[in-house]
Amino acid sequence: MKKTTKIIAVVLALVMLLALCACSGGSNNSNSSGGTPSTTGNASTDKLTTANEGFLTMATNAAFPPYEFYEGDKIAGIDAEILQAIADKLGLQAQIDDMEFDSIITAVSGGKADIGLAGMTVTDERLETVNFTESYATGIQVIIVNEGSEITSADDLFTEGANYTIGVQRNTTGDLYTTWDIEDEGLGTIDRYSKGAEAVMALKTGKVDCVVIDNEPAKAFVAENEGLVILDTAYAEEMYAGAMSKSNEDLFIAVNDALKELIADGTIQAIIDKYIPAA
Repeated sequence: MKKTTKIIAVVLALVMLLALCACSGGSNNSNSSGGTPSTTGNASTDKLTTANEGFLTMATNAAFPPYEFYEGDKIAGIDAEILQAIADKLGLQAQIDDMEFDSIITAVSGGKADIGLAGMTVTDERLETVNFTESYATGIQVIIVNEGSEITSADDLFTEGANYTIGVQRNTTGDLYTTWDIEDEGLGTIDRYSKGAEAVMALKTGKVDCVVIDNEPAKAFVAENEGLVILDTAYAEEMYAGAMSKSNEDLFIAVNDALKELIADGTIQAIIDKYIPAA
């Protein structure tokens, strides 16, 4: 009996030692700064750090229908619904902060917002400051003119000696593209406004010759302003994505994986179709 008791004691000691080793090993892995976060999209989010604990905060400029716009005192639109869908997947509440478009990247990179969703295009310049999620929509930059304008296509802006004045919303891709293509090449002048509606008003009052802006808000502006038309030829085509901080990799992976799942299961397309019905 004594021999048996000794054997049992030794076995129990070994079991306890192995259990302690296993616990110690698991603790080191979970706290390792070099560990790879889960990429399942449904991973536990209790350790995610967000700008406002328990919330997924979106920075936007709510003057870009149908992607973001005010419906009463609430911000609605494609990006607002995408934010809600991602937040639901991560077990977080959705929060939207409205600001000037050119403040969005600063808010995201500075940790004041978790993601910038504002019909924003991936560019090399922006990639120097933030990461971008999977693209979730295609945008087309178009040209708005007054009826009867001598500008009838995008090519007219590049005609030798044309020298048109083009209205854009500051720091949008319309601003970037026309700056690179036209202003930097000495082919015309770019007038920059804080809101697309201000650029459109400048067109109506003759301060600019045309406006370069995304197709969807362009359609809304033309519908609201008699005498304006959108040219048949587009200025540029681009892909929209969410801007996120480079310093919060766990949150980026969790949000991006959730977005990928929402794209794969058709949720994102359904949201887009709700606001932009197929022709």
